[in-house]
Amino acid sequence: MRKAAIILIVIGIVVVIAANLFLSTQEPEPVFEAVRDNTTLRQTTAGDVVGFRDKHGARAWLGIPFAQAPTGDLRWRAPEPPTPHQGVFEALQAGGMCPQFASQLSSDDFTAGSIAGSEDCLYLNVWSPPNAVGLPVMYWIHGGGNTIGHGGSYNGAALATRHNVVVVTINYRLGVFGWFSHPGLKAGNALDDSGNYGTLDAIRGLEWVAENIDVFGGDPDNVTVFGESAGAFDTLAMMASPLAEGLFHKAIVQSGGFEPTPLTQAQNYAEDGGHPFSSQEIVANLLVADGTASSRQDAMDYQSDMSPARLRDYLYSKPMQDFFGQFDGGGFGMINVPDNFGDGYVLPDMTTEEIFSSADNHNMVPIILGTNRDEPALFMTRDPRYVENWLGFLPRLKDPETYTRIVKYGALAWKERGVDSLANYMRAAGNPDVYAYRFDWDEEPSQFGFDLSTALGAAHGLEIAFVFGSFDDGLGISYIYPGDENQMALSDSMMSYWSEFAYTGNPGTGRGTDETPWLAWNTNGKRSIILDTPGDKGIFMSDEEVTIASIKAELAADTGFTDPADQCKVYARNFRGEHFVQAEYEALNGSCTSIDPASIGFF
Repeated sequence: MRKAAIILIVIGIVVVIAANLFLSTQEPEPVFEAVRDNTTLRQTTAGDVVGFRDKHGARAWLGIPFAQAPTGDLRWRAPEPPTPHQGVFEALQAGGMCPQFASQLSSDDFTAGSIAGSEDCLYLNVWSPPNAVGLPVMYWIHGGGNTIGHGGSYNGAALATRHNVVVVTINYRLGVFGWFSHPGLKAGNALDDSGNYGTLDAIRGLEWVAENIDVFGGDPDNVTVFGESAGAFDTLAMMASPLAEGLFHKAIVQSGGFEPTPLTQAQNYAEDGGHPFSSQEIVANLLVADGTASSRQDAMDYQSDMSPARLRDYLYSKPMQDFFGQFDGGGFGMINVPDNFGDGYVLPDMTTEEIFSSADNHNMVPIILGTNRDEPALFMTRDPRYVENWLGFLPRLKDPETYTRIVKYGALAWKERGVDSLANYMRAAGNPDVYAYRFDWDEEPSQFGFDLSTALGAAHGLEIAFVFGSFDDGLGISYIYPGDENQMALSDSMMSYWSEFAYTGNPGTGRGTDETPWLAWNTNGKRSIILDTPGDKGIFMSDEEVTIASIKAELAADTGFTDPADQCKVYARNFRGEHFVQAEYEALNGSCTSIDPASIGFF
């Protein structure tokens, strides 16, 4: 056995060396260099900007300021319009990202735990096809848990040139700098006091589009907001916010959902119903970290005695690094802080159902809602609870059957809250233009025997490259895409649907009118379109509808779990708050009574 293992290790090393030698002999792909092109000179409300011709032939302008830098006295304040600049601004590279833990969403080459970005980060990027006039605008809000990522990771050139749309990607304040509401940190007006600074940044970007996009060939009266993950949550926030009314006309929500955070959770100490990293908890942590207080209780007492002016001076004096010192940067660099506060001004202080089931409570526009079939797999595929390193360096799933079950139920729960329940709310509000999809692509290659088509499958975020038609820009995951005809055919179809929706509010049969008809939710009993390659299941309409009750029933009847405890954990993981029923939980099997559901994380 030992001899066989040694042989396998040697073979693995030889394969790696051979692969590296092969790659080293290949001609490196030439690095594209952005060169100023005076034909791209445009006049904006803040002054002239000039861009370049992208490698796809698009006209591109990167790193345009759409607001003043939210530094100094503008930290935790609503964004202000950009200060007009003198001369011509060269928009040749993406602007700096907002403060965050470094990750693959900030750079392909990063050091885990390091801090990237700057508070001077409110920049956007524009791509437009040649000779564009009055084209639909597609306004992208990036994902990353509202704590990592930046608009410069996404290249809109292929989408813009192939389907005649103008693509805009933005940065917005993240984490503690994007959402922070402290009862003692008030400016005396509802806008600044909302705590929703990241939300307001996205709205300010839409205002910039309304003011300027026509000179880039876009139609300010035909704007589609689209985003993925946290960007999809923020897209729904645009629909929920009365301040965004009239600034956009359609929405695409990729792997999203929405639930406003009550101000009590955003502000209060944990024992008073607050979030573990509420504003008061964060201040208490800072006071202990810098030696002002000797203990948490001492910090709570000290904080309660601080005047608003003193508190403001204290918080504004802190460099951004001090705030990150409270977090470990685990989980792709994402941190656990509350966001999207139901402050009653920027965002309604209502439940998700109250917001979206009434036309009076949200900006009702045509919408696409979708999730990926295997959403949780992205977060599980390197988790040592599920994956082991065979021979020390070759990853393998410990229990493939249990793994795929956990992924399935997590994805069903995501679909229920991110698509099906929202679609039903919006249809109840009288919106006839609600469309839904499920992304099923799972044709990744194996790597040294690690089957990525099972380990990742149609995981969270993998559809983004198909939508943008760009599989090698940033994000560091290009290796999972084989680049075959099937992949490209599905990408063509998705780009066609997305751009047709941007034109008309109905994805229909795509821009080329030859795609499978995409029907609105609950038309002729059909609900979602399934997006897969011609070589697999293809594209077709499905009548499946997921509900909390249907997921619970399927889980209760599932006798395939190797370890009964895993069945309990799946229930606790996916049903929280009002959906958690202790009797149902204990009735699953004999193991559940010994497992505290509060101890179970999300993945």
